[in-house]
Amino acid sequence: MKTIKFKGKNTIFLNGIEYKGYNVGDLPPSFGFIKKHNGFDENGNDVFKQGKNNWFNYKGLTFIEAPLKW
Repeated sequence: MKTIKFKGKNTIFLNGIEYKGYNVGDLPPSFGFIKKHNGFDENGNDVFKQGKNNWFNYKGLTFIEAPLKW
């Protein structure tokens, strides 16, 4: 059974994983793709930027897994 705990207005925990909620106009630039070509490194190898491709909508917000905090 999935559990939802509210930490704040825009932050929830779903099964122990933190998600941050965004309005549609405030989504981060890494939203909506798996990988994006980001040029070449000094050796001529392709460099890719990782995106956020998993999300869900709840109560008018789009929730994306929050980045890890060290």
